[in-house]
Amino acid sequence: MKKYVGGGYELKKNRRWSALKVLRVVSLAFVVVAGSCAIKTRSSSEKNKTQVQKPNIILFFVDDLGWSDLGFRNPRFESPNIDFLSARGINFEQAYIASPTCSPSRATLQTGLHPARLKMVRHIPGGAKNGFDNYGRTNNPYNFLETDPAHVPSANWLPLQYTTYAEALKELGYYNSFIGKWHLGHEGFYPVNQGYDEQYGVSNFGHPHAYYPPYFMPSTDSSLLHVKGKYLTDLLTDKAVSFINNYKKDAPFMLTCSYYAVHTPHEGRRDLVAHFEKKGLEGKRAHHAAMVKATDESVGRILEAINKKGINDNTIIIFLSDQGGFFENKPFRGGKLNGEALYEGGARVPFFFYWPGVTRENTLSNTLVQSTDLFPTLVEIAGGQAGKYAPLDGVSLVPHIKSGQPIQREAIFGYRAYEDLYASVRSGAWKLLAFRSGKTELYNIKNDREESDNVAAKNPHILGQLKSRLITWEQAMGVSEYSGFR
Repeated sequence: MKKYVGGGYELKKNRRWSALKVLRVVSLAFVVVAGSCAIKTRSSSEKNKTQVQKPNIILFFVDDLGWSDLGFRNPRFESPNIDFLSARGINFEQAYIASPTCSPSRATLQTGLHPARLKMVRHIPGGAKNGFDNYGRTNNPYNFLETDPAHVPSANWLPLQYTTYAEALKELGYYNSFIGKWHLGHEGFYPVNQGYDEQYGVSNFGHPHAYYPPYFMPSTDSSLLHVKGKYLTDLLTDKAVSFINNYKKDAPFMLTCSYYAVHTPHEGRRDLVAHFEKKGLEGKRAHHAAMVKATDESVGRILEAINKKGINDNTIIIFLSDQGGFFENKPFRGGKLNGEALYEGGARVPFFFYWPGVTRENTLSNTLVQSTDLFPTLVEIAGGQAGKYAPLDGVSLVPHIKSGQPIQREAIFGYRAYEDLYASVRSGAWKLLAFRSGKTELYNIKNDREESDNVAAKNPHILGQLKSRLITWEQAMGVSEYSGFR
């Protein structure tokens, strides 16, 4: 495969990629649930016409899918469609979420602004004790968390003043559809209030009550009230496939498929749970694997739909997760619920980017990228200027995607407000972890991706540099009053 080094790519052999290449040669097809579906070819005149058209864009945003929760990285899971998609274009091996938790990760994806700048540093909680009614609504602009030692206020909705990528793309001629989990505020702050032309499956809650109906109790979406027996992931995919099949507008579309899966409750589709139980998995792990496989089937169905529609050669596919997984995330340390979300296991996520005619298959990039980069990337793809929306906290990945150009940035920052560990700074191979109590840890991720050897005492100069960068960044974000360093 091609591996990014410095200013270009080099070829590197890998048995996993070779296996996928064999699959591609044999079938020349997307791997889909019902079987392979041949990729259509076009004449030269048709290709030239496609080149001047703005591409359609489909974004898969999966909840709580860990970096290693995929078949090609962990044999416990079965995800042939996502695995194949990862090999179609660029696999960003070192992709990070700016704040690995539900609402902040979504707010950043929508706006290109860091959660610290947005003052959304925790998930929107819900519940009467936080001032929410039974429908997940509140008049309180901020929430607080008792276990947060800094008592940082966190926003309860994404204010309408911020520009979303849907609003930016609409100005550039795109039609925007949103399906699934929003978790950025109740009615009045929904996708249709933030630039989207349509929405489906949106609720005021961060996760469903169950993956079989009734999904939400109570529900704010009347279209979900009378569904019988349908698995939620499949229901959302039905809507996405219908959107593709029936889309007849001249404008290009941006379709955001934001799945509630694989967030708790761990409730897999019944047939898939039985499948994994036969393979020896039990309890929540069987359900979790089933949820991953159901999500993978959904990706396959949508890829099949664009192929049948004849638009696969002018449709960009982007896939990533909102944070690390619920269970262990080997080979990394940390995860969602153990107070170590800013370690690699919580902050590093799967991120794949396929742009027909632009990306090269089997490309592996080890450059540092962050969820803040999606907004400027989408704007540039759509023909706009990301600078129009400054300040942004990310950079466009388009030059890197097209030609492997290095990304010019000093560091990427992680930030959240739940416990003592609250910030991270990643610069080159080095990673600083900062605690509200003033404690610091330093790791060389290139040599120690497991973050098992804290080398802060051995590298005081590097520790000081990264600490200084964090302090300066906190000032720029307006959160210095909550810093662990004073």
